[in-house]
Amino acid sequence: MAELIKIYEENPNPKEIKKIVEVLKRGGLIIYPTDTVYGLGCDITNSKALERIARIKGVKLEKANFSFICYDLSNLSDYVKQIDTSTFKILKRALPGPYTFILPGAKTLPTAFKKKKTVGIRVPNNRIALEIVKALGNPIVSTSIRDEDEVLEYTTDPELIYEKWDNLVDLVIDGGYGGNQASTVIDFSEDEPVIVREGKGSLEIF
Repeated sequence: MAELIKIYEENPNPKEIKKIVEVLKRGGLIIYPTDTVYGLGCDITNSKALERIARIKGVKLEKANFSFICYDLSNLSDYVKQIDTSTFKILKRALPGPYTFILPGAKTLPTAFKKKKTVGIRVPNNRIALEIVKALGNPIVSTSIRDEDEVLEYTTDPELIYEKWDNLVDLVIDGGYGGNQASTVIDFSEDEPVIVREGKGSLEIF
């Protein structure tokens, strides 16, 4: 049975953040708020947790398109091949924000992702998500929690999320109502950027 923790984005309680990080380090799965929809995440270094997420999503881990939630762009080279200056400037301008950037994967990717040619990088503009990643010391692997209801698509109420995911995850963070529009996804892995999904992030900055 999952635990439900209430955290306020303006001032996330360090004690609660520490508790969440301990759950992640033990291989736990969390549902947490971002600047778009609520996400399902785990520690990128924990292979058992990664397998659990893949099972829940009904995909093979090596084929899964999960995002890496980063605190900032400082450790990007651990996960991404060197990118040119103009791409880096775009990332700097857009992040933190509601964007997922698909970039060429580095050779130093964690074992579970070794075969991946590209990775999705995300730095959400949400204090709760960022504080968790900062305290953890490495990215969270994340996927959005879609709703089976085609009309809704994304559940925004943390209480309802908790009811639905109670037996599947270890912790649900109530950070207030979430959005119902996913991030804008832009593929920068080839010569020309390609918009894969138009979501919450404005395309004007590109």
